[in-house]
Amino acid sequence: MSKVTIHTTALELNWKLISLISDIDRFDASWAAIERREGQSLKELKSIATVRSVGASTRIEGSKLSDEEVDILIKNMDISKLEERDEQEVAGYFDVLDLIDESYEDIPVSENGLKNLHNQLLKYSEKDQWHKGNYKQHTNAVEASLPDGSTQIIFQTTSPGFPTEDAMRELIDWYSTDIETHVLVKAAFFCYEFVSIHPFQDGNGRLSRLLSTLLLRKYGYQWIRYVSFEHEIESQKTEYYRVLRSCQSQRPGEDVSEWVIFLCHALEIYKTHC
Repeated sequence: MSKVTIHTTALELNWKLISLISDIDRFDASWAAIERREGQSLKELKSIATVRSVGASTRIEGSKLSDEEVDILIKNMDISKLEERDEQEVAGYFDVLDLIDESYEDIPVSENGLKNLHNQLLKYSEKDQWHKGNYKQHTNAVEASLPDGSTQIIFQTTSPGFPTEDAMRELIDWYSTDIETHVLVKAAFFCYEFVSIHPFQDGNGRLSRLLSTLLLRKYGYQWIRYVSFEHEIESQKTEYYRVLRSCQSQRPGEDVSEWVIFLCHALEIYKTHC
């Protein structure tokens, strides 16, 4: 099979990737009929998916709240009583996920658009008030939280200042002008590059997963609102970080095939829940 260039990376067009994309797109083509048939039950599915998404994505970053605790918090939201960091992060994630669900068509994929989402994501987090909505001022390597409470560096990120500003401008320019890349690959690569740059001081992992939902909704994959993409990533957290590290080790000019296949496979698994 052949390799193609996407922005600054390489992608191998192999049968596994082509099969995954075809399977997802066949399901997407049948979605309208499924939605008409299952309309009422989908409301309950969406509620479950929302709780799972919020819980999983914040736990990946170190939160200790279970899905049951997240559900109770969302149903009894009182922003004046969000004293714990985990609660603040859950509230922020829920707000942005809800915003995407209601207004995804109106959210621009631009630097200002991403900064506004970051500002919303961290608006309840007291420790993040000094940097929310602005690009990072300090180096921020990607770290994984281990079961024993310690952390492990996964990879280094783009340096703060001009390197980050230039990298984000180039990413947005690529996104705005690329009309050849399949939209599933385009969404997967955008989120990979966003995480690789790590443009904000904190919240990049959470925002990257929200961006995957935003881009997929914009590209017409409306069933994504009824499944928890984040839950699948949490269940494969070790593999998620391994794939990131594997691709990052080749940077710059890396081959991102393994990453794109990982995310497409996660989507392919979770579409079966609809």
